[in-house]
Amino acid sequence: MLATGIRTPVGIKVFGKDLADIENLAKQIEMVVKTVPGTSSAYAERATGGYYLDIEPDRMELTRYGLAVGDLLDVISAVLGGEMVTTTVEGRERFGVTIRYPRELRSDPQVIATEVLVPTMGETMIPLGQLAKIKLEQGPPSIRTENTLLSTYIFVDVRDRDIGSYIAGAQQAVREQVQFPPGYYATWSGQFEYMQRAAEKLKIVVPLTIFMVFVLVYLNFGRFTETLIVMLSVPFSLVGGIWLMYWLDYSLSVAAAVGFIGLIGIAAESGMVMLAFLDQALAAITTKRKTAGEKVAIADLYEAVVQGAVYRIRPVMMTIAGSVIGLLPVMLSTGTGSEVMRRIAAPMVGGMVSATILTLIIFPAVYALVKEIPLRR
Repeated sequence: MLATGIRTPVGIKVFGKDLADIENLAKQIEMVVKTVPGTSSAYAERATGGYYLDIEPDRMELTRYGLAVGDLLDVISAVLGGEMVTTTVEGRERFGVTIRYPRELRSDPQVIATEVLVPTMGETMIPLGQLAKIKLEQGPPSIRTENTLLSTYIFVDVRDRDIGSYIAGAQQAVREQVQFPPGYYATWSGQFEYMQRAAEKLKIVVPLTIFMVFVLVYLNFGRFTETLIVMLSVPFSLVGGIWLMYWLDYSLSVAAAVGFIGLIGIAAESGMVMLAFLDQALAAITTKRKTAGEKVAIADLYEAVVQGAVYRIRPVMMTIAGSVIGLLPVMLSTGTGSEVMRRIAAPMVGGMVSATILTLIIFPAVYALVKEIPLRR
């Protein structure tokens, strides 16, 4: 809202050169957007329709009475706008005292013309209506400019639909049903504008995160086989995160994307813990067989998998449970900002559940299949 001026999740800015044409286009867009599924409300600002009190000095009459335009403006400013004449002191507080005509003498153009008196050089009081033309005129309540063009805003609230798909449908409806004259166009703003920027950044951040995790895992194990096995946790953990978001009826947002990025690291961590135990068990059996002058058999591999996986359930579960339990208070929070934090935590909690299944069941089986290949050769 502070950056774009849009007070709703979705905003439409209409640009052009004439306020009347801009208002007409804004009204058309408002009617079209109201028909788009998911629209809770749509309101277009009225660029025209305001009323102004126009006081135009009569220079001939002012000259006749020896008055300047400035003299007339000073009287109008003091009588209608008010003039501070003194300051009242109440303890440590200071208040300015302003005087002006009472409301009943400044609320009607005819009353202003007859009751507002202007002093002349000879101290004669002349009604304002004799020295100026007073009338009500229509004009714009406010004038917005952006990119050197006049503009007006359309505020749109969205309900029961994610902003990304809503914007796509609304843009298509506006393109098909609203004709823009040359030099007039509309842009979409609000949260959608920042979602677009975030989406462009996520296209860089997500692949970079996965690459960094891959490098760190490889530096830890020093072998591509184990690294690829650990990286299996990334897609498998995403399944749980997506399902939990579906059950909670959360739409994909920037906050959810941040949660998925955090999930990548946590899932890789749990996979590394399990893989480290499997490697330790296999290395111990391998050392034992070499000491006895025997070769490692497939049965030894299965025994190592049992020792590394089954006998190490507690530390693996503690690693995963620590992450899940730490995120539960965030999932259950209800205070200010909780709607964002819950969407960050939901993918991580759901992903850790599916990552647990992967770590305890699928990891040992995949590890055994991969390590069995060189033994059979």
